[in-house]
Amino acid sequence: MRILVAEDEPLLADAVAEWLRGAAHAVDVVGDGASALERVAVHDYDLVVLDRDLPVVHGDDVCRHVAASAPTTRVLMLTAAGSVEDRVAGLAMGADDYLAKPFAFAELGARVQALGRRSRPAAPPVLSRAGVRVDLHHRQVVRDGRYVPLSRKEFAVLVELLLADGGFVSAERLLEKAWDENVDPLTGVVRVTILKLRRKLGEPAIIETGAGVGYRIR
Repeated sequence: MRILVAEDEPLLADAVAEWLRGAAHAVDVVGDGASALERVAVHDYDLVVLDRDLPVVHGDDVCRHVAASAPTTRVLMLTAAGSVEDRVAGLAMGADDYLAKPFAFAELGARVQALGRRSRPAAPPVLSRAGVRVDLHHRQVVRDGRYVPLSRKEFAVLVELLLADGGFVSAERLLEKAWDENVDPLTGVVRVTILKLRRKLGEPAIIETGAGVGYRIR
């Protein structure tokens, strides 16, 4: 998924982002509510992990804006205020889930995974096409019985291609879903990743390039 982490405690924000990246998500990080609103206006996020007590623009206002303007973007609100009243208030303003600090990363991961199933049509636990089998839970790839080790980006790109079910996926879409905002789109990272993915998957080649439309698995 493409995830925005809006958290004003730098150490916690970096820890959450790195943990999510380790689970093959593309993650952007901001430290205030105004920056969060700017990112949401530009990028199609699947999920916003939102600290409630943000500076500049309060997290409550960010939550209301996301709920009103980006209905397919899910909001997981993080806060030190974990009373029943606080949780009810957070959910009432549009949050999809609410996690009190301090929290265990295992629980954060489970909640992120659950919200991800709501942000797009649910994917089966195993994707399969053209002899390639991808276990999403264990992040393992097998082609014709052979284990294929992939990097996080290669895995994320392969999943997007498989989810398209034979349709073309544009380079812009792959950039949006597999990379964060720090990537330079002029570097050709999508093309390079596709080349590496083709090489690792082996022969016969199954990833087709459509001029001007993107890539697909036939």
